[in-house]
Amino acid sequence: QGKLVESGGGLVHPGGSLRLSCAASGFTSDYYNIAWFRQAPGQEREGVACISALDKRTNYADSVNGRFSISRDNALNTVYLQMNTLKPEDTAVYYCATGTVYYCPDEPQPIGDNHLEVWGQGTLIIVSA
Repeated sequence: QGKLVESGGGLVHPGGSLRLSCAASGFTSDYYNIAWFRQAPGQEREGVACISALDKRTNYADSVNGRFSISRDNALNTVYLQMNTLKPEDTAVYYCATGTVYYCPDEPQPIGDNHLEVWGQGTLIIVSA
């Protein structure tokens, strides 16, 4: 069974930056579209960004567009989420996810969680002064 492991979370001041990593094991992530989601306490899970496998096409939620950037290094079997100009409202547990038939929708369609079968354990981001 394939597995995803997130890393890079932590405490950061408002305006700061962090880079999250999502490392795949047990399968070659090159062929899979990957998404990042987040869930803040008491709130619904939100699709943040996704990236397609073949053409590395990307899509972002309005709430992070222009501040976050998703990328992938297929040689390392890893997907990244670069987060800049962080705000307190970005505080959440961040998850990466994938699925055999998961499709990263074209902008500006929302990033839903249909067909996402494999989820990481999550990494906590706290943005606070």
